[in-house]
Amino acid sequence: MYSTTLIPASSSGLAFASPIQRTHRKQHHHVRWHCSSLSAASGTATQVSTVPWGCDSDSLENASALQKWLSESGLPPQKMSIQRVEVGERGLVASKNIRKGEKLLFVPPTLVITEDSEWTCPEAGAILKKNSVPDWPLLATYLISEASFMKSSRWSNYISALPRQPYSLLYWSQAELDRYLEASQIRERAVDRINNVIGTYNDLRLRIFSKHPDLFPEELFNIESFKWSFGILFSRLVRLPSMDGRVALVPWADMLNHSCEVDTFLDYDNLSKGIVFTTDRPYQPGEQVFISYGKKSNGELLLSYGFVPREGANPCDSVELSVSLKKSDKSYKEKLELLKKYGLSGSQCFPIQITGWPLELMAYAYLAVSPSSMRAQFEEMAAAASNKTTIKKDSRYPEIEEQALQFILDSCESSISKYNNFLQAENLLMPSSLTFRMASGSLDLDVTSPKQLNRRLFLKQLAVDLCTSERRILFRTQYILRRRLRDMRAGELRALKIFDGLRNLFQ
Repeated sequence: MYSTTLIPASSSGLAFASPIQRTHRKQHHHVRWHCSSLSAASGTATQVSTVPWGCDSDSLENASALQKWLSESGLPPQKMSIQRVEVGERGLVASKNIRKGEKLLFVPPTLVITEDSEWTCPEAGAILKKNSVPDWPLLATYLISEASFMKSSRWSNYISALPRQPYSLLYWSQAELDRYLEASQIRERAVDRINNVIGTYNDLRLRIFSKHPDLFPEELFNIESFKWSFGILFSRLVRLPSMDGRVALVPWADMLNHSCEVDTFLDYDNLSKGIVFTTDRPYQPGEQVFISYGKKSNGELLLSYGFVPREGANPCDSVELSVSLKKSDKSYKEKLELLKKYGLSGSQCFPIQITGWPLELMAYAYLAVSPSSMRAQFEEMAAAASNKTTIKKDSRYPEIEEQALQFILDSCESSISKYNNFLQAENLLMPSSLTFRMASGSLDLDVTSPKQLNRRLFLKQLAVDLCTSERRILFRTQYILRRRLRDMRAGELRALKIFDGLRNLFQ
């Protein structure tokens, strides 16, 4: 029985089943790869392999062919058309006035790809279902299978309009991740995701593909094609609440780009019997129409969709702050065991937003700085630091509150220094136009290949945009912590002066 850890957790009202905005969609330690053959699995530092199907991300020709095919296959007349746009390169643009609260799309289930879709090669689908392959690996294999049949597949127009190489972090090499995302915790998430995809592919190859090479030839069903198909799923698969949370690829609808300013999402409409979304603002002809991919941080959007919103534009943005117990702590082993009991570790990450930090982080900080004399409260603190318990999490320990806040501040400033080092690196001081001065120490760039050079420049810009937005949150947190500590210490000083005054009075 297969299992998969690839599906990210859904949040309330989430449109897309995975954590990337396609604003560019034309897509506590050093982490090493678990795969010994990384260059084969994720491309070398200077060359990234692509699949033989799909199109350049900004291609309008294949998108127009898709629109024509969908219309001929039952897609009703639309108030939107696919056009080249500033945000997302390709997007759906209003061709008529659209009112707030209006339902759009109406994509019928016959034009939606789900785990129940008919295979051009029925034998391949039957084998996967016989082996109880879950929906994500099943759909990933289905995409590759249909792509291999080219025009013989009913989905050929759809697959031809998909990007040949998304900017998903699945396509970043080890060298690119290590260099560009060294300061951000999203790097570890990217490594985990790539390892999950590689592990899922290896599992399928061992259990199914190698036993049926006539149906799953390795020249088609290989790690490169699976990175492509999973990249498509992470950036385009939607979860439909009204269909019991079923995941699906919805051609046409997945041309919609993300905006942090809208809160509308795709779902199945029982009345019209189609996939729709309801606008939460009006649109004039010529305006790009947006939906929400979910309440995700800039790092999560980059991870799956390959874009980073402009600085300050994402109210859901957050940064992962890494904190650790001190191994010199006399109670280190005891505290570590209690953290493990509640699913935590000696080094832990907590999300920080511009509006503040979670109670769990404060509880972890209390535990980290608590002296042995507070041993009786250790477990209470460890439990409160976990999100797997209903225990009260806002308990305060006034006697160590100052030390706990200083602990968070120290961790925050350590993280800021990493971002500063990255952003101040000589070869990363780039203006928004993507021009920058080449310097020694940068990754090898093949200047004879404009496409290769442009990709590197684009990845660097994405990394700079992400790190700038994450550092902004840390700067705000640093300011709040310093001010709170200053006020606490000023209060303590006043109290001490009053006490000294009273003592002198009675001498």
